[in-house]
Amino acid sequence: MTTEDNEKRNELGEVLQQVSGQLRSSLNNIYRSLERIAPPELRDQEAGLDVDAAILCQSYYRILRLANNLSDAATLDKPIRARLRNDDIVGFCRDMIRRVQMPAELMGLELDFRCAKSSHIIAMDRDRLERLLLNLLSNAFKFTPKGGRVTLEVRVEPKRVELRLSDTGCGIAPELLETVFDRYLHTERIDPPPHGLGLGLPICRRIAQEHGGSLLLTSRPGEGTTVTVSLPNQKAAVQELNTFIVDYSGGFNPILLELCDALPKQAFTQKFLD
Repeated sequence: MTTEDNEKRNELGEVLQQVSGQLRSSLNNIYRSLERIAPPELRDQEAGLDVDAAILCQSYYRILRLANNLSDAATLDKPIRARLRNDDIVGFCRDMIRRVQMPAELMGLELDFRCAKSSHIIAMDRDRLERLLLNLLSNAFKFTPKGGRVTLEVRVEPKRVELRLSDTGCGIAPELLETVFDRYLHTERIDPPPHGLGLGLPICRRIAQEHGGSLLLTSRPGEGTTVTVSLPNQKAAVQELNTFIVDYSGGFNPILLELCDALPKQAFTQKFLD
């Protein structure tokens, strides 16, 4: 990569950060107005208002998610070190499946968690891995029809721990697999709204790499997709301090935030928000 290419990437990164910041600033005003116009107690009483507010709320989450992805896209080529601390990867994954159980049921999907061990400690950044798994679950939910199954399996090997997320969805065509991690650079292959710009998978791969791991994807049309995240099976010799990190969820429910593109508007009615 030439010096000119690096300069252009840096300039683009700065623009994306500015766009993301401006989106968040406007979103704050929108959400405060929504709370005044349709407070929770009023939404509980008026079904029509609740549905309209749910549509606005879901749109808010989608734009906030886009702003977060734009921020991450601005740093995809820059080295970032994960805040590694010793934690139970099996318990973390099991809890993640439990937390997305209700959204899955709302979409008519079956969830399954598999692991031969009840717990296993490795060095991991819990917040970053949460975002990775939620992004992958969002993709699985989007492209798996009602009645399908999504399975998260944790495999503990001598040198690595594998997180395998499989679905029984529509799969990906072979010609699209070639650019699945840089689809956002190919405008002709960007999914129509609300499925996004194709930033999710490169961000997930980046998070895996922050851990010293990798992310691989296999898929066949009509048979589903499997994403394998491989993490080093090792503990942290020195645990990273809990330094201040910007909350990518903005204080909102991270489950709804990362799944907002996949979920129906009913998930944002007051009943489910409560």
